[in-house]
Amino acid sequence: MRHLLTESLRWHPGRPAWGAAAVATLGCALPLLLGLFSGHPGFLWATVGAFQAAKANPLHRFGMLRMLLLIALGACSAGLGFWSATHPLISLGLFAFYGLLLAWLQRYGNEAGKLGIGLAICLCLGQGQYGIADFNNPYAIAILFALGGLWVTLLAFGMRGVHGLRMWPYMPRLMSLLRVLRRHARRTPIRQWRQHALTYVLACALGGAIVELADLPRGYWLTLAVFTTLQLDMERSLMRALQACLGVLGAAAILIYMGHSLADPPLMVMILLPLIFFGRAFQAHHYGLFVLQATLGFLLLAETLAQDWNLPQMRLINATIGVGIALGATLVMYLLRRLITRRSSKRPQATAQEDQARDATTPRS
Repeated sequence: MRHLLTESLRWHPGRPAWGAAAVATLGCALPLLLGLFSGHPGFLWATVGAFQAAKANPLHRFGMLRMLLLIALGACSAGLGFWSATHPLISLGLFAFYGLLLAWLQRYGNEAGKLGIGLAICLCLGQGQYGIADFNNPYAIAILFALGGLWVTLLAFGMRGVHGLRMWPYMPRLMSLLRVLRRHARRTPIRQWRQHALTYVLACALGGAIVELADLPRGYWLTLAVFTTLQLDMERSLMRALQACLGVLGAAAILIYMGHSLADPPLMVMILLPLIFFGRAFQAHHYGLFVLQATLGFLLLAETLAQDWNLPQMRLINATIGVGIALGATLVMYLLRRLITRRSSKRPQATAQEDQARDATTPRS
């Protein structure tokens, strides 16, 4: 354990976490300060786009390719979430699709799962930010998101030039990439994955529909609680599921209490920038920790410039409902899995009893 901790914190030229942290901090600082001085909500989306792009390390071999992929897909997800905020059925279908997409990406390893959870968070923020400010154009949101990400990309290209690296690395071979993905997919049995995906689809669709039908303000607290809770290995046991739900709910309560106590956008910006720096410098490799870290960062960015911290109860209620939805969907699938296992175990016993009865009634020659 000590050796692993030392290796994870060590700086070396192949993985300069401090450089990526500086790019993330500078990329988020400019739109945050512009939004703080101007009060325009569009800079929030530029900040979110910058934070999404900064998840990729620009000095890795395929870091720039991953960064552009995060920007393009994240902008589409945020725009789709904002567009679906006035259509309950479309929102239900879209959240069900993203739940299925997240479960599908998790089959191909942790890095693909990290891409999926980032897109799901952008979708939740897009839907939950609708109606908060006089800004109701999904195309403008997607463009502002992309501009914030491209600002980080410009900084990343500059850092690659300082380190004497190619501006654009060699592209990966498609067949090699497909072989690696197929190898990851074979680790999970298809029957287990189908139950896993069905849990995601049911919980995410229900969360997106409730936000629309109940017209909940700051609805991303609900949907983010659903996505985050489902990522914490809840399907292992009922005790594990309960611990995950209590952990997410406790973290949400602490975050809401801190935001309500501060309730000062300049002070929150001053606190957030060091958190972004150290959070990116020590970005978690473990999937569950990465989900918590990314969700916390996106929530802080979305709430930094908020002016309604005098109503913390609506955030806590939304988070509680989201955790309850995730726990309920997990319990339903757990009981269904137990029922299927019991029936499958009874079938061989019934077949054996029928064979014994047939042998007993068959006359011997």
